[in-house]
Amino acid sequence: MGSILSFPAEKPLEKLCYGVSSAEVSSKRLKVLMDYGKENSRLIPSLPDEISLLILARVPRVYYLGLKLVSRSWKAAICNAEIYQLRKELGTTEEWLYILTKVEEDKLLWHGLDPSSRKWQRLPPIPNFVFEKESKRGLSGFRMWNTTGTRFRIADLIRGWLGRRDTLERVPFCGCAIGTVDGCLYVLGGFSRASAMRCVWRYDPIQNIWQEVSSMLTGRAFCKASLLNGKLYVVGGVSKGRGGLTPLQSAEVYDPKTNVWTEVQSMPFSKAQALPTAFLAELLKPIATGMTSYRGRLFVPQSLYSWPFFVDVGGEIYDPETDTWADMPAGMGEGWPARQAGTKLSVVVNGDLYALEPSGSLDSGKIKMYDHQADAWKVVISNVPVHDFTDSESPYLLASLLGKLHVITKDANNVTAVLQADLKNGVVMLENPSSTASSSTSENFSSSEARLDVWKVVASKNFGAAELASCLVLDI
Repeated sequence: MGSILSFPAEKPLEKLCYGVSSAEVSSKRLKVLMDYGKENSRLIPSLPDEISLLILARVPRVYYLGLKLVSRSWKAAICNAEIYQLRKELGTTEEWLYILTKVEEDKLLWHGLDPSSRKWQRLPPIPNFVFEKESKRGLSGFRMWNTTGTRFRIADLIRGWLGRRDTLERVPFCGCAIGTVDGCLYVLGGFSRASAMRCVWRYDPIQNIWQEVSSMLTGRAFCKASLLNGKLYVVGGVSKGRGGLTPLQSAEVYDPKTNVWTEVQSMPFSKAQALPTAFLAELLKPIATGMTSYRGRLFVPQSLYSWPFFVDVGGEIYDPETDTWADMPAGMGEGWPARQAGTKLSVVVNGDLYALEPSGSLDSGKIKMYDHQADAWKVVISNVPVHDFTDSESPYLLASLLGKLHVITKDANNVTAVLQADLKNGVVMLENPSSTASSSTSENFSSSEARLDVWKVVASKNFGAAELASCLVLDI
C-alpha cells in the first residue's frame, strides 16, 4: 500500500496528476493571476469601466463622499471631471443650495443642502492665507490672518469715510464677496486689517477642496459679484484711501477657462456726478448696493450715503456686448426693496426678478416681482415668515432652486429653515391678505394655515448662534 501511495521524488506532482509539465502549469497560473488582477482593477468586477462610470454617474451626489472610501479607484473616478461630464450628458445633474454662515469666533462656514434627500454636508473651511504688508516704520514681514468674517457692518464703512478708522484697524478680515461660475464657489476680496484684498478662493465640489486662483486686479471689499455668460463679474466695493475708505467705480470680469481677470468699463455713478454742490458731492458717497444678472445684462442698484443716512438713487445697467453702462429705469431703481442700509437682495427665477421687502413688524415681509413692461415692482406674496432680528446682518436670504423661489431664514430657536414658494404655471400664488396668524404660532414656520398655502419647508437645520451670511446654488 505504501509503495502505491508513495511518489518518486524526481517526478513532479503536477505531471503525475495532470499529465502536464511544470512550465505549463506556471504559465496557466500566471494567466489566471493576470486575469484576476485585471478583474480587481476594474471599478466594478465583471463590468467594463465605461459601464461602471455610467452607473456611478446616476448615483445621487450626496453619497459620493462615502463612495470615495470604497477604494482608491473609486475615489479617483469620483474626483475626475469625466463623471460629472457624464452627469450632464445623462441629465442627472443635481442642484444643491450652499449657505454661508458666520459662527462664533468670527469664522465663516459653508453648508451644502441636497434638496432631494434633505441632507446637509459641511464644506471644508476656507484656508488661512499669508498677507505681507509694509509697516509705516519700513519693516516688512509675513502675517497670518484667518479669512473669516467679523461683526463688521456697513455703518463702520460710513464712519471710515468720515475719518473714524479705529474700527477698521481692529478688524482682522471682513467684507468678502461670493460668487459662482463653472460649477464652483468663489470667495473674493475683503479686508485684512485695514487693507482691501485682491485674493480669490475657489471651492471645487468635485475635489472637495479650496484653491487660490488668480487675484483680482483691484483690492476691494464689500463688492458685488454676479454670473453672466459663463463669466464672473465684480463691481464696486471700497478700498482704503488716505482719508479712510474710498468707494470704487471700477469693474472687472473673471474667465474660469483662462484664469484671467480683465477690466471692464467702470460704473459712471451718473446720479452722484449730478449733485448740485461740491459740498454734497464730498458728503454723499456713492456705492453699489447689489447686483443681479437679468435679461442678459447686469443690474446694479446704487445708493448715496452719509452716516447715518442713505438715499436710493436708482442704479445702472451694464451691457457686456457693448461694454457700456446705462441708467436703470426709474421705477426699477427707485422701487427696488432694500434689506438694510447698503444691501439690496434679489433673485431671478424662471426669468422673473424677485426681491423681499421687510415689513415694520419683526416676523414678516413681502415678496415683490419686477414687471419690466410696466417698470414697476408688484407684490406677489403679502406675508413672508421672516424674523428680522436687529442684531443680525442677514436675517434672510433668497435663492432660485429647482426653478422655484426660496427664502432662507431663522426662527427664534435658531433653526434655519429653507422655505419654498408655491409656484403654479409660473405664477406665485397670492396669500389672502385677510389671513392672520397669532404671535404664538408665528415662530413656527409651518404653523399658519395661510402660510401653508404659499410656503413649504423643504429643509431645516439648527446652526446654533450662527448668522446667515449669503447663499448660492450649484448645478453639478
